Amino acid sequence: MRRLGRDRGTTNPLRARDESVSERGRTDRKRGEDTGMSQTERDDVVLIGHRGCAGQYPENTVEAIGRASPHVDAVEVDVRRCASGELVVFHDAELDRLTEGTGRVADAEWDELRELTVLDSGEPIPRLDEALRALPDGTAVNVEIKDRGVAGDALDAVGEADAEAWFSSFRPKALATLRDRDPTTDRALLVADGSAERAAAAATDLGCVAVHPPIDLATEPGFVETVREAGLRVNAWTATDRGDAEELLAAGVDGIIADRWDLF
Repeated sequence: MRRLGRDRGTTNPLRARDESVSERGRTDRKRGEDTGMSQTERDDVVLIGHRGCAGQYPENTVEAIGRASPHVDAVEVDVRRCASGELVVFHDAELDRLTEGTGRVADAEWDELRELTVLDSGEPIPRLDEALRALPDGTAVNVEIKDRGVAGDALDAVGEADAEAWFSSFRPKALATLRDRDPTTDRALLVADGSAERAAAAATDLGCVAVHPPIDLATEPGFVETVREAGLRVNAWTATDRGDAEELLAAGVDGIIADRWDLF
């Protein structure tokens, strides 16, 4: 597993190689030319494809990862365990929103899940190892741990794939497991509400390098500054349109977790 840069002196925590931006066509897209922000400000922000840019591609699928990767710094995927033990890439606890299946992912065997497709895309639900193999060189992955008891096996899978990765979760115990198993892993605490001080304290206690707040928290006056003062980065979710992206750029976040790659 390749680790991400930890130095807050590098404005973009994922991009250790500036030359990789132009190689992957990032500069050619002139990201954010209509936002009123300077090019330097835009290029200092990490773009993370939420579930592989779920607003453009079938979420959390190999196709989404492959198609989003040329346009983003990292893709975010969600990981759960199914009944037969495999780690699968799927956001919801239940199958019915995204597939023709019913019931909980945790109650379904892999042989059942592999026959389902995401929405009407024809794309199957992938295992985590399949998703990691779909990552091209130069694209990092944010693995979000959804279930209890998944963190250790997810860490092993990322290590076997030698992926440039970091982990995030709403579950402090999952982040603690990752810390205890391998203190060198990069970890981010997901938060849904609460103060910046509380988020920063919890993330610091867990040895995290970042906090992942929703847009409404990230754009509160002083939130980003307070978290950064604790030595942490701020990657905010989920930008669905250009207005969201502009708000987050103005707030000074380090990363934007977005449903589309063409927002800025």
